[in-house]
Amino acid sequence: MRVAVHQPQYLPWSGLFDKIDQADLFVVLDNVQYQKNEWQNRNRIKTPQGWRWLTVPVHYAYPQRLREVRVAETGWQRTHWRTLTQSYRKAPHFDRYAPLLEPLYTARWAWLVDLALAGMACLADALGIGWAPRLASEMTLTEEPNQRLIDICRQVGADHYLAGSGSRHYLDLAAFERAGIAVNVQQFSHPVYPQLYPPFETGLTVLDLLFNCGQESLARLRASRGALLEGRLP
Repeated sequence: MRVAVHQPQYLPWSGLFDKIDQADLFVVLDNVQYQKNEWQNRNRIKTPQGWRWLTVPVHYAYPQRLREVRVAETGWQRTHWRTLTQSYRKAPHFDRYAPLLEPLYTARWAWLVDLALAGMACLADALGIGWAPRLASEMTLTEEPNQRLIDICRQVGADHYLAGSGSRHYLDLAAFERAGIAVNVQQFSHPVYPQLYPPFETGLTVLDLLFNCGQESLARLRASRGALLEGRLP
């Protein structure tokens, strides 16, 4: 079994869904420290003026963990939905996916993790990717980052760990080898597709791909990915 592990994010980019699609099981790392000004509460969209952030305001005090971060009541949902509608209403497949997405902006959210997971479930369903994650917060884990990943693999019965390409900065391959867990490294090549408001911009929320490519989105992801690296970091 191949497991992938990642922190929950608000409207994640295509690369994260490519990783989820290649894993037999996805584990949500929801019990690590919240990272301010990262991707957990924001992502990028394309507008006629170029890319821009959509940021969920939160109540946060260091060193709170992700599960402890609250969503602030500031009218952000109305702003986000209006911005998404104005930016993508001319996209070929906006009308298909807008009804699936709209409940994120009508429900009330107390916790950032719950909002992020609801959004990820919605997007995975739209792409046609199976979504049955496990939560790291329900497991008994150590704090050391490499050992924590090994613990997760052991607790879910995985013998392969799927790492992102950025893992070269932190992953200890020798520790995984000693634990009898093979490491596969994702090689993600961002798909290029017809996109509103040229020039083409990479690294946006996967919503950009869905609104522009519709039911072809997952096929475009799969066609652009590279072969997994086996047991070595790029």
